Amino acid sequence: VQLQASGGGLVQAGGSLRLSCAASGRTFSGYVMGWFRRTPGKEREFVAAINWSGGSAYYADSVKGRFTISRDSAKLTMYLQMNSLKPEDTAVYYCAAAFGLAYVGDRYPYWGQGTLVTVSS
Repeated sequence: VQLQASGGGLVQAGGSLRLSCAASGRTFSGYVMGWFRRTPGKEREFVAAINWSGGSAYYADSVKGRFTISRDSAKLTMYLQMNSLKPEDTAVYYCAAAFGLAYVGDRYPYWGQGTLVTVSS
């Protein structure tokens, strides 16, 4: 399984960004794909996850109502639409895949490289 994250950048507070995670290497039926983020000095934090087959989505309370996770099965790509961004959303964002829903990164065996999101105040 290969995961390739992209879409990070610099945005002002209140702005929007869309992250993408292109997947390859297998079919993802039964898998859950998620986004995590890490800020220096802090532990890796769960952001959102989506059931690849059914499309059910799960969010951290800190992003609920502002971020939307989705996937395009035909393109094998997952997205994270981030709106109303705050400076505290600044982090390196990682996409990951696991067989079954999990909220902790240790349960995800497959990871993409990170993409940096910087939100200026």
